[in-house]
Amino acid sequence: MTPQDRAALDRAAFRAFVREHHPDRGGDPEVFAAGMARFREPPADPRFDAPVVFVPTPPLPVRIVVAAIRTARRRSRTRVDRPSCTLERE
Repeated sequence: MTPQDRAALDRAAFRAFVREHHPDRGGDPEVFAAGMARFREPPADPRFDAPVVFVPTPPLPVRIVVAAIRTARRRSRTRVDRPSCTLERE
């Protein structure tokens, strides 16, 4: 099952729950509040348990060299094929 399919199923389950249990539609407010709390919980995914790691900013000389390399690469690759500037005259 792809993540998009899983998200669609979760959304459909949430909408069905709200349709059935919303207090404005005759549902029990306590059941609705408990269900909303259950839907608000983050998914039990181990990827979200990883510690946050802050990467230090590189020193200024390194940033200057990286910027120069990026600029040189950007200028060496043209996005549009440029025709030569010579004009053909007959």
